[in-house]
Amino acid sequence: RFQGGHNAGHTLVIDGKVFKLSLLPSGIVRGGKLSVIGNGVVLSLEALITEANALVANGVPVFERLRISPACPLILPSHVALDHARERARGASAIGTTGRGIGPAYEDKAARRGIRAGDLRHPSRLRQKLTLALSELNQRIVALGGDALDVDPVLADLQSHASRLAPHVVDTSLLLSQCADDGKCLLFEGAQG
Repeated sequence: RFQGGHNAGHTLVIDGKVFKLSLLPSGIVRGGKLSVIGNGVVLSLEALITEANALVANGVPVFERLRISPACPLILPSHVALDHARERARGASAIGTTGRGIGPAYEDKAARRGIRAGDLRHPSRLRQKLTLALSELNQRIVALGGDALDVDPVLADLQSHASRLAPHVVDTSLLLSQCADDGKCLLFEGAQG
């Protein structure tokens, strides 16, 4: 999967089994396939774990098949808060976002101030980067009438997912290049499958 967030879903029916996905690549349900979340995806760790757990409960070994780019930007609770604060401030002119923080996360990616999946492997750097990111995001949230977020709960949430996901964060550019060099077929999937 090369772009998008967890706002658009698709349903797969494989051998009579129904799988509803909104973040994981569709190949995750196929044995013998490696699924990659690339750096163009803004990643909600909570959404990823929830979706992965549902698939695992249906017999899909998600974590054996999943790889995540270290450059993949993470959606933070502050992105969600900013998304909601903007919509409230717009009132009748609200644009109708999903409120999942996807737009603000892409803004931070473009501005090079976001937290990325690779940061999960570096706890001391993670706290430092998160402190800087939240200070800027909190200013925007408060200016729109929202409440600032504290670093510690957000950090604890990221760290709670880090041990499960960090082993799957690999150099996906190299991985995909090796697959192509080996003559393997690659399927690039966007947000709508």
